[in-house]
Amino acid sequence: MSEWLALLTEVTGFAAPALGIGLAGLAAVVVGCALRARPTALAWPASPEVRASGAWRLDPVRLLALALRAGALLALAAALAGPLGPPPASHPTEEGLDLVLVLDGSGSMRALDARVAGSPRTRLELAREVVARFARHRVAQGDRVALVVFGEHAFTLCPLTRDGGLLAAALDRVEAGMAGEATALGDALALGVERLVVPRDAERDAGSLTPLPGRMSRAGQVVVLLTDGRSNAGTVPPDVASQLAAQLGVRVHTVGIGGEGEVAMATRRGGRALQTERHDLDRPTLTAIASRSGGQFFEARSSADLTVVYEAIDRLERVRREAPGPAGRTPAPEPALALAGVLLSLEILMARVAARRLP
Repeated sequence: MSEWLALLTEVTGFAAPALGIGLAGLAAVVVGCALRARPTALAWPASPEVRASGAWRLDPVRLLALALRAGALLALAAALAGPLGPPPASHPTEEGLDLVLVLDGSGSMRALDARVAGSPRTRLELAREVVARFARHRVAQGDRVALVVFGEHAFTLCPLTRDGGLLAAALDRVEAGMAGEATALGDALALGVERLVVPRDAERDAGSLTPLPGRMSRAGQVVVLLTDGRSNAGTVPPDVASQLAAQLGVRVHTVGIGGEGEVAMATRRGGRALQTERHDLDRPTLTAIASRSGGQFFEARSSADLTVVYEAIDRLERVRREAPGPAGRTPAPEPALALAGVLLSLEILMARVAARRLP
């Protein structure tokens, strides 16, 4: 009850003041008519003076009951008018960004030249483990993270989200060759940029963003591209995709995984194949993609190396943005309704107990 009384004292306005004034005037008319009306019953017990003079209107018990009724009607009028609390405080700022993880899922990611805790693992197993930790960390920091997987084709496995469980489930589903055996590097990068730009434009069109005069602000939008091979498929060349990212202000960090030379390959079912294959990293292309958009190129072969890479990216990508806050003041009629209920209950209690009347 004390909390509701405190809320009543913080009322700074009404959503529909005209309605409240009209209802308050109607309540005044009702109480005035009740004061002018002659009571049809004799109060019991009543003072001798009241019984002798017939001054029913000056009965103090009756006047108190009418005052309680007037208070209850005014409280109801205030509740229907929609009382508003104080305006919300200014929104705090938090660190965060929109991040798209573009993960290579081509057939070359079955190469068994990566190591996790000293044991040989496929490149995809190494990448999936470290990327999952990185994604959980960034989501916990308030970022929105998306996952794009590519091979011969590129597709969005998880849209921008702050749901760590959804991201983890998406990463668990990534398998080498699920998007084809080849490497469509340019298509994957273009799709990653699109995953950032399209939601941003939709928010701007909805009025939730205020772009800078003359251009659109893309601060806090990053793509982290992890691959182990060369672009040999797709319709968008990597240089065109990187130019698109640079023009839209999306920074791209590239991560090369794996080594050079012949490597043993895991089978589709996870076993070790008898043949070896060569899947060399295209360092010049990955370096050019990163530098063109203001990002950096990293290289890793082990779990420790890849962890260091993502820790470096984590330190690089820190921006401050306004945290989401209350959309605005909303009517809070509950305290006024509670007050009206209390006053009506007191009037009924007085009419039935303290001011009984004889017909």
